[in-house]
Amino acid sequence: MADRPRRLRLRALVLICAAFAFACAGALDLKAQAMSRHELNNLTGSRHEVSAARTALAATSYARALGADRRDALRSSIASTVDQLGTAEQALSITSGDDFLLGLGSGTLQTCLGGVRGSLAVISAHDNAGAARDLFAVAAACTTLANGTSSGLVYPFDFPDPEVLRVGGAYFAYATNSVGGNIAIIQSTDLAHWSEVGDALPSLPAWAAPGATWAPGVIQIGGNFNLYYAAKVAGPGGGEECISVATATRPEGPFTDNSTTPLECQASLGGSIDPSPMMDDGGSLYLQWKSNGGSGQPATIWSEQLDPTGTGFAGGPSSTPSALIVADQSWEAGVVEAPDLITNAGRYFLFYSGNNWDSADYGVGVATCTGPLGPCAKPLAQPILASGPNMQGPGGESVFTDASGALWIAFDAYAPAAVGYPNSRDLYLRRLDVSDTEPFVQPAS
Repeated sequence: MADRPRRLRLRALVLICAAFAFACAGALDLKAQAMSRHELNNLTGSRHEVSAARTALAATSYARALGADRRDALRSSIASTVDQLGTAEQALSITSGDDFLLGLGSGTLQTCLGGVRGSLAVISAHDNAGAARDLFAVAAACTTLANGTSSGLVYPFDFPDPEVLRVGGAYFAYATNSVGGNIAIIQSTDLAHWSEVGDALPSLPAWAAPGATWAPGVIQIGGNFNLYYAAKVAGPGGGEECISVATATRPEGPFTDNSTTPLECQASLGGSIDPSPMMDDGGSLYLQWKSNGGSGQPATIWSEQLDPTGTGFAGGPSSTPSALIVADQSWEAGVVEAPDLITNAGRYFLFYSGNNWDSADYGVGVATCTGPLGPCAKPLAQPILASGPNMQGPGGESVFTDASGALWIAFDAYAPAAVGYPNSRDLYLRRLDVSDTEPFVQPAS
């Protein structure tokens, strides 16, 4: 019994080590039977130490957008945490009598840490592409340590506002700008293992400010692909949040945008963001998006028909969009955003996010609509997806169909004890059931 305190401290260090790369206390569940409930509670009690480590890893995603002073501070934070992890790793290597800790997988741990350390090194050289490659290369190891897909987690690095598109037997996931580029893109054939593709939108139009692209929505139109995204207007007097569209002949791009002005920009309503395209059962194209609110109009989800190419509105520049929903429920806290409208068996479901994206109160709601231009109604007074023990603040959702015809919902979420910017929002997938009166997000398997 004399070495029990030392063993408990060692286990706590290993928990911090795992959480640094993926911030998931549930990583220890696979071997939990080797510990007493009291020991597990002691480990869980160290979660407050995880937050700082999680913040350090998130710096890889935001280093480019931050000023030099902030970047240097976060780089120092990563370096400090890596030193701490080195101590834990050394303790693990010399401890031979603890089957539980060795069962965690020192090889897997070292693989994950190696990628994180490599990312730290190339951040110092301002090589964001290299940092992304180092993280992508160890995603599988870090996901394993993060309890894999048992929580719905499939990609344990920053991947906000995900959009998933199936093309044949492959799945392409797109995300808000990060270390992966203006629009990050990863690819999978099984929805469990993801590999780097690169930057789907390597160049921006002249009117768009760099480093401020987010919330992509992608749709296939015949043999072409359209990528809708939000950006800020560059230059003096700019700063408005507006929507644009880029095109490509392949789902992985590169997408190009030669526009001279945005597609949509409701400046008097606080700007237009979060574009999401959809095709109705008759083959007509529509675009949904959010206005932030202004001029007496609350935060609103809008919809308007697109022309056959999807690069303009069917009614021309002077056409008027239809309001689908506004923020009018208490749990939304004045915010509705990230719309995703789908049609299934003749019914229309509008999924959306509500509340503050930077908090654990963020969640996913649903409305039912009579068509792509509404009207829509909210059947529930609460979200269908909210924070839980393994993830916090889910949102930025998109719904897609797998090769078997089953529906899935992709969303981003924070790890517990690491909520809010600049902590990373990782990629989660869950099955979605719309066969009943109200959609149901199934628990992770």
